[in-house]
Order: sequence, then structure tokens, then C-alpha cells
Amino acid sequence: MPAHTPRSLVQRARNRIEAGDMERLADEVMKAVFATKGYWDGGWTHLLDELRGLSDENRVPFVDAFVRRFYALEQDSVARSGAIALLCMIGADSSGELLAEERRAELERLGRRVNFWQSGPFYALAEAELASGRPLPAPVVAVFRRSSMDSYCDPELVTLTKTFAEPLLNVGEQWAEHAMAVADAERETAAADAEHEMAAADAQRTDRAHWHALLAHALTATTSKPSAKWDATARTLIDALGAERVRTTVVSWLALVGRPRTLPLERQEHEPDVNQAFDAFNATALRGLTWLVSLLLPHPETTRALGALVETSLRKVAGIGPRSPKVANAAVVALTRVDGDGALAELARLATRVTYKNTAKLVDTALTDRATALGLGREEIEELAVPAYGLTEVGRVEHRFGDVTAEIRVQGTRAVLTWCNAAGKAVRSVPATVRRDHAEELKELKATVKDIDRMLTAQSERLDRQFLARRTRTYDAWRQRYLDHPLVGTLARRLLWVVDGTTVGWADGEPRTLTGDPVDPVGPVGPGTRVELWHPLDRDPPEVVAWRDRLERQGITQPFKQAHREVYPLTDAERATAVYSNRFAGHILRQHQFHSLAATRGWRNRLRLSVDDVAPPATRELPQWGLRAEYWIEGEGHEYGEETTDSGAYLRLRTDQVRFYPLDAPQNQAPCWGGAYAMWLPDGRDPVDPVPLAAVPPLVLSEVLRDVDLFVGVASVGNDPTWQDGGPEGRFVEYWTSYGFGELDQSAETRRTLLERLVPRLAIADRCTLEGRFLQVEGALHTYRIHLGSGNILMSPNDRYLCVVPKSTVEGGNGRNGTAQTGYLPFEGDRMLAVILSKAMLLAKDTEITDPTIVSQL
Repeated sequence: MPAHTPRSLVQRARNRIEAGDMERLADEVMKAVFATKGYWDGGWTHLLDELRGLSDENRVPFVDAFVRRFYALEQDSVARSGAIALLCMIGADSSGELLAEERRAELERLGRRVNFWQSGPFYALAEAELASGRPLPAPVVAVFRRSSMDSYCDPELVTLTKTFAEPLLNVGEQWAEHAMAVADAERETAAADAEHEMAAADAQRTDRAHWHALLAHALTATTSKPSAKWDATARTLIDALGAERVRTTVVSWLALVGRPRTLPLERQEHEPDVNQAFDAFNATALRGLTWLVSLLLPHPETTRALGALVETSLRKVAGIGPRSPKVANAAVVALTRVDGDGALAELARLATRVTYKNTAKLVDTALTDRATALGLGREEIEELAVPAYGLTEVGRVEHRFGDVTAEIRVQGTRAVLTWCNAAGKAVRSVPATVRRDHAEELKELKATVKDIDRMLTAQSERLDRQFLARRTRTYDAWRQRYLDHPLVGTLARRLLWVVDGTTVGWADGEPRTLTGDPVDPVGPVGPGTRVELWHPLDRDPPEVVAWRDRLERQGITQPFKQAHREVYPLTDAERATAVYSNRFAGHILRQHQFHSLAATRGWRNRLRLSVDDVAPPATRELPQWGLRAEYWIEGEGHEYGEETTDSGAYLRLRTDQVRFYPLDAPQNQAPCWGGAYAMWLPDGRDPVDPVPLAAVPPLVLSEVLRDVDLFVGVASVGNDPTWQDGGPEGRFVEYWTSYGFGELDQSAETRRTLLERLVPRLAIADRCTLEGRFLQVEGALHTYRIHLGSGNILMSPNDRYLCVVPKSTVEGGNGRNGTAQTGYLPFEGDRMLAVILSKAMLLAKDTEITDPTIVSQL
């Protein structure tokens, strides 16, 4: 069979043309359609030239013969669009009616794609449809617009796309369709309000023109920041429509960003989940809309919407990464342009939440600039930026709605909204009179509760990072910004602090020492006395235990581990290795979980792809200490598509050393698939030596290793109860067994120490004992041993493995003061502790278990 190469097919086509055999020419051209897959580049252009040069005598019979072969194709044949495009490209029909119905069907199919790389055939289809006098369907316009934004697209495609005036935005996204619909609805409302028919017609045209001009102007936001000219035009458009009307309308559009698409796109082979990404064309309009609302008077709904847009835009999609950094950055820029404490508070909150490097840098720069303008330090501006959200005392406020009282009270890291009727009796739901007579106030109240929840989480994370920030503050500032702050006080009063060298905690309405003595700000403690967070490192063990006892007696749940915080002093093995720690080497981690967790703890990391490339280790920069911590990792696995995602990212990582380098040292790099890390320096310069572990400040070493312990404890496949078979080809059986039932790491040892205190208080205390690495539970059917590190379970007889998959809704480790089952927990954030206690509660009553997946194993 002849090879279907451009040269061979072109030559055979020439032979058929010379012989005047149009039937066989049609056969050769259809072979070319299959061979090119519709992309007529390179040598295939010669075939197009031959067909365009057909004489009138040959053109008609060739087209007739080719169309007959087209109709013989299967309906789902990939050659259909290529065949139609070929006829368009050679000018087979000037009327545009040849295969018109089939062409429209192919265009509709094209409209379900996110974009295309080769524009030739699709450009030809579009030109033929336009030449026939019919507009392109809106989804097709969207595909062309998105494709034209690629820097490598054909110039002719860009030119064609610029002729598309309608629809103004791309269809398929809820916010965009709502925006276009609102513009049309607004013109109808304006017409209905007009007194006379002529005035109504004018109002329709004018109002529609203003809204369309506003959206069109938003589409001109093609730079990273708006110019003065851009702002001037935007202000004119705002004035024409009314500032309040623009604010409420645009904010309602922003609230719809990121919702499921109204027109789902079809993923092509090897494409990521394109339905989760933002439309690139509409993203430009979103950027403009954020700039536009930043010109309005400050309003809580505006700052709230901009902050939410940042987080929505940075939500990651497999194979893509953040959905739209462009929109996220635009929303940050908009917040920097909004005056008032609300925007500053939102920036401060985002500083604790945003991990995407470029956006995080924008947020940091914005806060630093604001601090400089006010003559304050960077940390001070974050402290001052926290709003009270209307709380009139620490953690509480009441609102009156006629005879009804609403109370917001902070409980842990959640704000709880409760209601009392006119008789002072608590009611479970919002009273009907409030919903009817105070709808707007109720909406704002509920939004405030959500704002408090988000800010509590952000402030808890900020405080947890203070240990390495070397941050101290004066006594007066501490009282004002922490202990007595209506919102931060709910966290600060559950923590321990060091005031001029003396440890204090909140008790009986004031900060007190361990012996109960109040701090005296007038006496030995003056207003300038320095205050810092307490850390258990280098504290006497009796003091640590005493503070734990007091916190537990008071029933205080700390917002994160402080009194029970793990410490990681230098070991003999690390003294022997001198410059690196192998304490957390040799683990198998779920890559994406590790990547996400590392980002939340302030580390920088690149996803390892199964490609011939290099990457730096996971790093955490510690500028206050002049150091950079590194955790060496590599991709695990070799089977593309089985041990990687569709986009080539490894599903798992293998871990190695932890090292420290000077902050300004060149970066180490290693192949993504594995191999030695090294500094590749130009000009033959010698690499920078790592910092000896003995020279690393003990607090820095402890906190960095605690981070790494957290990464392993959460992301290790060893704590996955479904991995008892060892994963792919059973390769990890030995690792899963050694991790799932082996020696305890530091965090698990801390968990064991805590359980020694908690177990006697449990309702099932008489059936529980701590035995080495396990919590042993006596059930009616079996004796169960729950590993304190992994939560995996062995049961009698013969230590058989019992697979119990914890529900993702277990809240004890996410910080909600435990659960109804587990009761009081002294800190938030240890999910594994809550899982272990929940499993113990379940297994102590094993005769009452109804889950068939568990019952079948008992």
C-alpha cells in the first residue's frame, strides 16, 4: 500500500489531474484528509495549491466525486470536519451552500472545545459560514476568541476574531451570561419606567448603550494595572449608570465567578479539566470589573467580593494549576485601590491564605506599602488590620430586630449565630418577622458571621507562624491588639504568653502566672514591657506539664498546638551526619496533598512531573534568621498514566534529607524523577556549603522539623487504611507496614502523652488501655489495637488487619473542640487524634456496628 506522505500523495494527485481522472483524484484527496487529520501544514499545502488550480472543466466533477465520498463517511468520522474544511479552503463553492448543514454541525461541535491549535481548517469553516451571510454561533465565537489569545496563533485568526462584536462576552460562564442578561433587562426596566413611548425607546437605547459600554471598557483591561485614562473613562460610565447601581450589579456578577459552566466543554485527549478553568477572554473583562468597583466608595460587600474572587481564582485545577492568576492579581490590585479598614483587613486575611507566589508577592507588597505610608512595621499593619466586625466585647455581640435578639458568639474558631424571641426564649431558626421586615440586615448579619469565620482561621494561622517571626510587642500593644481585641482576643486568651520573661495565661478576667498572680502593668510590668508567644522548647518539663494541667482544668482548647507542641532537639544521629537530617527520609507521600500542605505552612515547592527536567527541593525561607530550609524529594514511579496524573504529575513522592543553607545561597536542583541534588553554578564557582545542624538555632530546627513531620504524618501512604496491599504491584507493602504499625514519631509520641491524660475521662475508659505504640480497645467481639501514628487497626486473634476508613467529615482534627463522641480536646488541628478516638468509640461497641464493610471483617 503506498505511503500516505505529502510528497507521494501530491504526486499521485498530479498524475490523476493530468489524466483527467477526477474520481480517482477524489480518492487520493480523501486519503490526504485522513493523513493530515485536518491540518494542512508543511508539504500538504502543495496539494491545496494543485486543487485550487483545477480548471473549471475539472473542478465540478472533482467536487461532485469528493462530496459523494464525504457522504460515505461514518457520522462520527474524524475526517468529516477536515473534508468540509478542504472544500472551503480550495474555494469549491462561492455561494456557501455546499454542505452548509454539515458545516454548521461541525461548527457546533467545534463550539464544545476550549480552543484549537491549528487554525487553518476551522478558519476556513468560519469564513465560509460568514460568507453565506449567517453569523457564527456564540459558542464558536468563544472558541475563536480563546484560541486567538494564544501567543502562537495565526495572525489571520486574530484579525478575524476582532470582527466579532457580538456577543460582548463569551457564553458558557454563569457570571458572563448573567452580565449580558442584566444589561438587556436593565434597558427593559428603563423603558417601562418611561412616561411616553418615544422617551421609552430613547431610554432603552441609552441604558443598553451604557451597560454595553461598561462591559466593553472592562474588556480593554489588558495591562497589569489601570492607567489614569482608563480610570477616567470608567468614572464617566459609572456616573452614567449610578454608582450604587453599578456596585450592586457588578458585585452580583463577581459572586457567580467560578460556578459550574452553563455550556460544558468537551475535553480533548490529554487535556486537563477545562471546565474548571476560567474563560481566558472573559478573564480580561473580570480584571476590568475589579478595577471598576475599586473606584466606588468603600463598601463591605465590595471588599468581601474582591477577597472571595482572589481565592476562587487561585483554586487549583489538575493539569492547569490556579484557575486564573490574572484575575486573582487584578482583585488584589483593586483592593489596594480601595480606601478604608475593610480593604486592609481583607489584604491581611489574604496574606495568611494565598500561597501562589506571584499573588502572594502582590499582597505582601500592598501591605508593606500601606505600612510604610503609615510609618508602621509590616507586622504591625497586619495586627492593626483585623476588624472587630461589630463585636462589642471579646467574642460576642447582640443585635436587636424589633423584639427579637440575635447573638453572635465566637466558639473556638467558629462564629455561632443564635436567636431569642420577644419572651427571651431561644429559637432554632430565624424568626419570620426578621426575614420579612429586616431582610437586608439579616443578609449582612449572616455575611458578617462568615467573615468572622474566615478571619478567625486566618488569624489562627498567622499566630501559629509567629514562633519563627521573632516578633515581640509592647505590653500596651499586646493588650490592645490581642487580649482585648474583640476578635483576636478569642484566640489570644487561649494561648500562653511571655511577659518580661514570665509566662502568663488568661484566667479570671486577666493574664495570670502559673501561681495565679495577675500581671501588674503599673508595677514591675510597664507599658513598654515586651511580650511574645510562649514556646515549650527549653522550658523545664514540670513547667510545661503544669501549664497543660491548668489549661485542661479550665477546659481551654487552644487554637493550635502550643502547650502540647512537639519539640525536635538535635539527635545523636544528626550530630553524626552534621549537615543534614535523615529523620524524615525514605517516606512515600501523596504528592498533591504534600504540595498543598507545604504551601499552607509557608514552603515553596514545584510539582514533580514525569519529564526530563530538574526542580529545586521544597524550601522554606527564614529571612529573620538568614536561613533557608530544604526538604529533598523526588518523583516516585515510572508508569505514565498509572503512577502519574493525565498531565504527567507524579502521584507520589519519595523523601530524603532536610538541610539548611544561607538565605542567599544558590538553589540546589535535581532531576524530577530522582537523582542527586547539586548546585550548578556558572564560571566554575564552588557550591555553598550547608549550615551545620548544630549551628541552626534550636527553635528554627524544631519548627522546621515539625513542619516536615506534619507533611509525612498527613501525606504518607502509610496512614491510608486501604493500602494494606502495598499499592501498585505491592511495591510499598514493607513501607506501609513499617509506617502503619512501626515506631512512633514525635507527633505520635505527643499524641500518646495526651491520650494518657484523656483516656481516663472517656465514657469507655474501662475498655481502653495504652500499650506501647497502640491504644488497645476491648470490644465484645474482639480486642483492637489502634496505632497512635497512623490510626491503623489490628484485631485479635493473630493481629488481623481491620480496615476502617474514617469519614472525611470528622471535625476533631480540623479544630472544632473535638466531637460529641470524643469530647474535650486541649487543642485544635490534630485530625489523627480525633480519628483514633472516634475509632475507639466505634470499636468499644462493636456489636452495634452496622456498616457492612466493617461487619464483614469482624
